[in-house]
Amino acid sequence: MLQPQAVIFDIGNVLIEWNPERFYDAQLGEAARRRLFAETDLHEMNLRIDAGAAFEETVQETARAHPQWSREILWWHDNWIDLASPRIDHSIHLLHALRRKGVAVFALSNFGDSSFAYAQTQYDFLRAFDRFYISGRMGAIKPDPQIYAMVEADCGLPPDKLIFTDDKAENIAAAAARGWKTHLFDGPGPWAARLVAEGLLTRQEAHP
Repeated sequence: MLQPQAVIFDIGNVLIEWNPERFYDAQLGEAARRRLFAETDLHEMNLRIDAGAAFEETVQETARAHPQWSREILWWHDNWIDLASPRIDHSIHLLHALRRKGVAVFALSNFGDSSFAYAQTQYDFLRAFDRFYISGRMGAIKPDPQIYAMVEADCGLPPDKLIFTDDKAENIAAAAARGWKTHLFDGPGPWAARLVAEGLLTRQEAHP
């Protein structure tokens, strides 16, 4: 078996939990949160940010378009770190364990430019990657094949030398279609086992 030369991590729900609904449920209750999301489509707003739209300005524009929910929409910016938490400690351990072994580790994430820069000030492990592929900086988002092609062109490694984990099946499928090794993330335990199976870590190294 040929060993991968680089491990590529998604960030949301792989290294940090991303569950905006949980934050809004805590603030508003589930029924009001459902109305908010149905009437304003905050996930579509976030997708535009991931694709390169300015973070604060896009949230403010959405708030102005829905004055009845203005305060709650602004929370998406003002309380953003509460939406993107908590950290997934075992996954972070795997990131650092790979780096200690000298394995190249890349980030490939649908993430706004300025929101990622802010996240790096709150989570030091987000500065630990050898290469950063952030959709808001690249002008392409997963699962668009263009973003995977951009990763390949930048890192110079053939697809079969890359192993990528992501929590979304469509993102994994797009990478696999290009010949990447892939792992659909459903928790750090199975991901740790996959890294061991690939010969990148020992069982001892893969566990805190």
